[in-house]
Amino acid sequence: MIKVAYLQCPTGISGDMCLGALVSLGVPVEYLTEKLNKLGIAQEYKLRVELVQRNGQEATKVHVDLVHNHHHHDHEHDHHHGRHLPEIENMILKAELPSRAEAWSLSVFRQLAVAEGAVHGIAPEKVHFHEVGAVDAIVDIVGTCLGLDWLGIESNHEGLPLLYCSALPTGGGTVRAAHGEMAVPVPAVLKLWEMRGCPVFSNGIDRELVTPTGAAIATTLTTEFGSPPPMAIKQVGLGAGTINLPISNILRLWLGDDRANNSEDTSPNLETITVLETQIDDLNPQAIGYIFEALFAVGAVDVFTQPIGMKKSRPGILLTVICHPENLQTCEAVVFRETTTLGIRRSTQQRAILQREIQSVELKYGQVRVKVAWHGENKDKSIANIQPEYEDCAELARNHNIPWREVQQLALQTWYSQN
Repeated sequence: MIKVAYLQCPTGISGDMCLGALVSLGVPVEYLTEKLNKLGIAQEYKLRVELVQRNGQEATKVHVDLVHNHHHHDHEHDHHHGRHLPEIENMILKAELPSRAEAWSLSVFRQLAVAEGAVHGIAPEKVHFHEVGAVDAIVDIVGTCLGLDWLGIESNHEGLPLLYCSALPTGGGTVRAAHGEMAVPVPAVLKLWEMRGCPVFSNGIDRELVTPTGAAIATTLTTEFGSPPPMAIKQVGLGAGTINLPISNILRLWLGDDRANNSEDTSPNLETITVLETQIDDLNPQAIGYIFEALFAVGAVDVFTQPIGMKKSRPGILLTVICHPENLQTCEAVVFRETTTLGIRRSTQQRAILQREIQSVELKYGQVRVKVAWHGENKDKSIANIQPEYEDCAELARNHNIPWREVQQLALQTWYSQN
């Protein structure tokens, strides 16, 4: 079985929360300390682990206590010791870490240097990490990479761990940093999100919820953001944040087996979707076609209407929008803007989906794309559906003045003859 992991971040992510979740999953603190001490910082810090309560839930809190100034790892923006990127890279390369942990650590720091450099208008190599170059943040990043490697999470084709991550909360308010008072999210975090196209949302909590270290780990090592991948969960690690929040300040790291890549599993994949519904009885029907286009333009998966009877026997329509959770707000905004509705119902559901890809066939009239869907991993033996793309068939039918059905059937025949 292929081992994968999923970061669920309802209250954000930081380096120490990652360490806490990994230790909760069984990564030995002694192993982390042994490997981290090879960075040449053994005299500068001590790792300390405790079980804490966050809104009635027990989670693991990892502290990085700095020896020289007795600074406690409560907030990444209080660090004063800094290092430049080349010094950090040299420390990692000399430490003889496991190869994957070494590569991942270098990638995280490089990503962070690029983001910081873009914020300050300087080259990555010239970035002075006022916060994240501090000993505790080096421990957080390298320790996280060591822990992911120790758990045996598989690597993807780019050499990064098969690590997935939920959308991240934006937080709010301000925080004091080395450059003074800053709005949350701080510039480095915002730049990291921009570089990766990271999905975000507001949970209504005006605190710093995603730190630069946490953002660098997530945006560098994550294979994909969004809903959990198809997986059989074997264990969940709980990493505690420092402060108490209105909701449990816990990072949850799910560890499991990848069902999508299990060759024996021929069941469809499951994904989480959001369904929006509203009934309308006072809108010009001509507007509906425009609403469809507007919703698809912002990421709707499907849109449809049904005729319904409303109060006082008035005829109306039920508008239904299916979208991924990260597109909920944009789809909802379109419906409010383009219709007369005063309310939209939301529900979250799971749907089973077949794996699919777009192939092409060459006809005497031109090229037609064909959507091919199948069960499980063995595409050649478990084809479930073949469907030529409507628009391609329609365009050829118009251009050559022939029936659409003739083009569609020819595309199917051609695909089957080639496969």
